[in-house]
Amino acid sequence: MKAIHGGKAKNDKIDAHKIAVLLRGGMLPQAYVYPAEMRATRDLLRRRMHLARKRGELLAHVQNTNSQYNLPAIGKKIAYKANRDGVAERFADPAVQKSIEIDFALIGHDDALLRDVELTIVKTAKHHDAQTLYLLQTVPGIGKILSLVLLYEIHDSARFPRVQDFASYCRLVTCARESAGKRSGTSGAKIGNAHLKWAFSEAAVLFLRDNPAGQKLLTRLEKKHSKGKALTILAHKLARAIYYMFKRQTAFDVDTFLRG
Repeated sequence: MKAIHGGKAKNDKIDAHKIAVLLRGGMLPQAYVYPAEMRATRDLLRRRMHLARKRGELLAHVQNTNSQYNLPAIGKKIAYKANRDGVAERFADPAVQKSIEIDFALIGHDDALLRDVELTIVKTAKHHDAQTLYLLQTVPGIGKILSLVLLYEIHDSARFPRVQDFASYCRLVTCARESAGKRSGTSGAKIGNAHLKWAFSEAAVLFLRDNPAGQKLLTRLEKKHSKGKALTILAHKLARAIYYMFKRQTAFDVDTFLRG
């Protein structure tokens, strides 16, 4: 499109001709048009992730304050409301107590908002594509939230001609810069969908929970690669499996996944 901007003579007819030439030469890739009826729900789901991160920051502030005053570990998961009683009273200074109480009040408010938002999104998702939502939850470790993220961020696997294109869109493929047959680092690491990168990274970790077969697979990968690289490979493997699940509309098969 720089050819249009830099031309000495510029009008609608010239612009249309230049765009047609770029399209004919395959130099102007066409963008995917996300369905209008699903855009608002996808945006609401992304807003929900923003709320969840803010809630996590508040929980981290409580833990950091506890460490700042050299107090013993809280020993309970304060993410659950029942475990927050008495935490503020651990601190002698009234000002610190008030700060912790503010954190818990905001966390409680966020909890209510998240429950309401999640209920709304789930109801809408069942209307949009209940079958795919159910199939995604057949993958070990993928629950309500991850299945929603995958459903709305992928939507249609047919827009990716190959599974390699899908993995690249999910930011699960290492980018490479080469010149004259020599590799000179990487670039373009932020090209793709950040939400899918997060979802598959989370799914890889949760896939291992209470899953001895998955843990054995990770151990085999760690023998060839580092632990971090092994988790990335597992996330890539899950992405490929889910691509074909979308394409074939079939449930996840653990045995086939582990053999592949």
